[in-house]
Amino acid sequence: MAGTLYLVPTPIGNLGDISRRMAEVLENVDFIAAEDTRVTLKLLNHLGLKKPLISYYRHNTDEAGQKILDRLLGGESCALCTDAGTPAVSDPGEDLVALCAQHGVEVTALPGPCALIVALSVSGLPTGRFTFEGFLPMNRKNRRAQLESLQNETRTMLFYEAPHKLTVTLSDLRDVFGPQRRISLCRELTKLHEEVLRTTLGEAAERYKAEEPRGEFVLVVEGAAPAKEKATLEDGLDRVEALLAEGLSRKDAVKQAAKELGLSRNELYAAALERK
Repeated sequence: MAGTLYLVPTPIGNLGDISRRMAEVLENVDFIAAEDTRVTLKLLNHLGLKKPLISYYRHNTDEAGQKILDRLLGGESCALCTDAGTPAVSDPGEDLVALCAQHGVEVTALPGPCALIVALSVSGLPTGRFTFEGFLPMNRKNRRAQLESLQNETRTMLFYEAPHKLTVTLSDLRDVFGPQRRISLCRELTKLHEEVLRTTLGEAAERYKAEEPRGEFVLVVEGAAPAKEKATLEDGLDRVEALLAEGLSRKDAVKQAAKELGLSRNELYAAALERK
């Protein structure tokens, strides 16, 4: 019988965020697949655990993924850990989960630390609907193209960003979405120097021209305002009748209704005459 792959979230800064269940799973699995074995080893030392570790990261997913799958199919259990946060979210663990799903291996996810959810909850921006964009492309042309595809996105948008790319990314965000769009810059979440800056894209871009960014960032960007529904000719005729009832002449009623609703005055006047 095949074993189980456990997705074990790890603290994004504060070791106090380790749950009892996470520790129990790490203690009971046969081996651990880690993004960086050195980082996971520190976590195990903190918990007083010793477990066999196998390296699984973006550049060895094919080879390491097959080795992990073979051991799972052989009946062993494995915990998948990233350096920080939830495995398989903006993380090569998604490939391993897909591989397990293809071969009927059970995958169990534990709830726990996730930078994007922490940032969204503290951002002060709408949380009911959002889209997670992860890390933007390194290539500037591709990055701008992805941002331009989001120009009309009304949901709150979340991005991960490294400090050395923050200044350029903020400039692109400002240029594409406009300087008045709101943003919350969430830095070093759960760590000693945690900071949440709620401002506009224009102000954020100017600030980090003069100030060197430090730490990992989650950028929470306000979505676009919903597009107004275009008024129909029928809407215009109803408005004309309301204005006529208020005592306006037909000509003046059509003129005002067309202006209010963004309709063609000539088309609305012709329709009003036809309705009369």
